[in-house]
Amino acid sequence: MMSSEAAAGQGGAQTSRRTELITPEPAEALAGLLDIDPPASGEELPALWHWVYLLERRRQADLGPDGHPTHGTPDPPGPGRLRMFAGGRVSTHTPLRFGEPATRTTCVIRTAEKEGKSGPLTFVTLRSDIEQGGRLAIADEQDIVYRTLGSALPAKAGTAETSVFTAPEGSLGLDVDSVVLFRFSALTYNAHRIHYDPAYAAREGYPGLVVHGPLQALMMGELIRRSGVPFAGQEFAYRLVAPMFGEQRLTVTPDPAEPFVSAHVMDGAGRVTATSTLRPWST
Repeated sequence: MMSSEAAAGQGGAQTSRRTELITPEPAEALAGLLDIDPPASGEELPALWHWVYLLERRRQADLGPDGHPTHGTPDPPGPGRLRMFAGGRVSTHTPLRFGEPATRTTCVIRTAEKEGKSGPLTFVTLRSDIEQGGRLAIADEQDIVYRTLGSALPAKAGTAETSVFTAPEGSLGLDVDSVVLFRFSALTYNAHRIHYDPAYAAREGYPGLVVHGPLQALMMGELIRRSGVPFAGQEFAYRLVAPMFGEQRLTVTPDPAEPFVSAHVMDGAGRVTATSTLRPWST
């Protein structure tokens, strides 16, 4: 496998680049987590599965007490700020192909300071352009929010309950527990301790382990992908509307009005925690 990583920009922190061969093994690992057959090595990489490729693999010395790097792309806005994943947009020009190198270039394209009900919030948007064969394959924007320690969570929590929730017809489910969260953290090289360390999650104000936002987005994409709708030429936009905590069944449900392009995630009690749409992107 060929790989390289570098940083550039002011302070060497705001742009990173990595090149590596797109091999079948990470896709096989993700398929195992999802309990499905992996794509054949001669096939294209399924939509959104690029999230387990071209990852930053930082030194342990670079990580802060929360498990995130203390500097890089992006630089945290200050010490003691808590990082949350808010949503994003993925525009697919062409699927990635196995057996060929790809290059990801990531930079900060937007920052904004806002004053929320619970205190100051810093919004940061990262854009990653992934090229393969000399052309843009995927443009991926991710929205990150930094809040202060002790501030209230931004929305009502989606927490596992004993009440029985019956999934509507056409839904896709995933049983989420500490093993699933640990494995997804490992596959995405995400060391944020809120996903696997209950004691630390409590320090950040969460009542249990936090279900990854990208995992919820991936499952919404899987519902659409498995229905046969292609992602090429379209933008997949998703938003996390409430945190999801604890061991429970994650359910993805299609929108009855737009069953093949719109979906949302519900927790074990039937509360919506994430939404998504698939629309043609504008050139």
